[in-house]
Amino acid sequence: MTTAESNAFQQHHLAQINIALMKAPLNDPIMAEFATALDQVNAIADQSPGFVWRLQSSSGNATQIRAYPDPKMLINLSVWQSVNQLKTYVYQSLHSEFFVRRRQWFEKYQGEHFAMWWVPAGHLPTVEEGKARLEYLSQHGDSATAFTFAKPFPCPTERPNPVQPVQID
Repeated sequence: MTTAESNAFQQHHLAQINIALMKAPLNDPIMAEFATALDQVNAIADQSPGFVWRLQSSSGNATQIRAYPDPKMLINLSVWQSVNQLKTYVYQSLHSEFFVRRRQWFEKYQGEHFAMWWVPAGHLPTVEEGKARLEYLSQHGDSATAFTFAKPFPCPTERPNPVQPVQID
């Protein structure tokens, strides 16, 4: 990592939200393998390079947090130092083994289910903020305000001509 990258990461972190609609309640046998692996997959995230924070209740995960009216909708919200570090966790850790098999446990979601955006270092995004980013991405596509792995936007301090993200409350 260059000094410029290190300084940029000190000023900004990457927030991400993803949502998923379970095929059955978490205590249903169809969800057992997923539910059993949650603690291990979360522990790997917590120990991954670049990990900063993740949304969780007293259970140690976010499965009890209801962000949507449908109780089968799960939310994951976390903060990382960089897009590449999040991408490494998603696609090159134990998480990837469950990610490729997600259709066993989750419905194909119609709409945006994943978004990333830059936040000032130290800022912990709220559920409502994450939901607003998903909505923005759905309406406007990838931008500095909300983006995906397919078209990531660099950290604001790395942009030669910074594109100001739209402020969403």
